[in-house]
Amino acid sequence: MRNVEIIGVASGGGARDLRCEDGPQALLASGILQCLTHAGQTPPPFDVLHISDFVRDQDVLAQVAEIDRRLALLVSAKLKNHILPLVVGGDHACAVGTWSGVRAALPPQEELGLIWIDAHMDSHVPDTSPSGALHGMPLACLLGEGPEALTKLAGPAPKLRPRHVCLIGVRSFESDERVLLERLGVRVYFMEEVRARGFAAVWQEAVQHVSQGVAGYGITIDLDAIDPRDAPGVGTPESNGIAGDDLIRALQQLHNDPGLLAVEIAEYNPHEDRDRLTLRLLRRLICAAVAGKERDE
Repeated sequence: MRNVEIIGVASGGGARDLRCEDGPQALLASGILQCLTHAGQTPPPFDVLHISDFVRDQDVLAQVAEIDRRLALLVSAKLKNHILPLVVGGDHACAVGTWSGVRAALPPQEELGLIWIDAHMDSHVPDTSPSGALHGMPLACLLGEGPEALTKLAGPAPKLRPRHVCLIGVRSFESDERVLLERLGVRVYFMEEVRARGFAAVWQEAVQHVSQGVAGYGITIDLDAIDPRDAPGVGTPESNGIAGDDLIRALQQLHNDPGLLAVEIAEYNPHEDRDRLTLRLLRRLICAAVAGKERDE
């Protein structure tokens, strides 16, 4: 079984609802480490990053860049020590730090693949974003489009090549995002295709897609990709999403894949949860990713 360490990112400033910053601490307080013990896994370390005091009074971009820079350094160090990082946000702007860190741990000539599971495209740039929220921009930043403080964080841009990226579960987006991803050639599995073909078939194809011609690949999950009936505790819920059980089974298949470099789960908002449904699902997802089992006790 691989060595895993959990990194929480207590940052919500990239979203319009700041309360996602409480997600990692709520997960830790829920007894996730004991849950992993029941699943047969030695409890991994679980550290939580917080916004540094010296940037709290600065603008949101400075705050996000600061915590993402620290996250990137931590993720890179874990990978270089043969540890699989499991990052728990916070809002999805943390993805810039996670995948910049993974990229920094790879040799310069190697490429990184990434499966982006999300109801949204997260591919705005400041000039196209209706809200200006940074959690709507991380994929664009990783592809080299957006604020330089993020595109060049922890290394030169781009961090990802479009041919090594795919999105799954998209069903809410603006035309500017779609134009950007189509121009770059990023594969998008809209939710209509997922429903028509079945999640398992799409997942298998996506893993093959991001595994070709790369040193390894990662998975980033925005919990709003999941249907709100299974995961109501998110900042921007969208109906008709992926079934939580389908995603759990997918992670179970890959938990020991040597090509899997990191896993990220973002946008858990405990203040919007109902009957702990999202918390229980988050715990099951982590058990599946870490131990290849689903367990929630």
